[in-house]
Amino acid sequence: MAEKKRFLLRIDQQIYDALEKWAEDEFRSVNAQIEIIIKKGLKDSGRLKKTDNTGRKKDE
Repeated sequence: MAEKKRFLLRIDQQIYDALEKWAEDEFRSVNAQIEIIIKKGLKDSGRLKKTDNTGRKKDE
């Protein structure tokens, strides 16, 4: 698995609370929920190439 990049995220408390509830509803951490939302947005916009289960781009 690829190493994950760490960074600080400043976010409005109301948005965090909504994310926390959403993550809880789906049995995820807030961090995992944010990552899923970002990945979906990137895929939907065509900015992230699809990968296989190993994390490699499908055309590799």
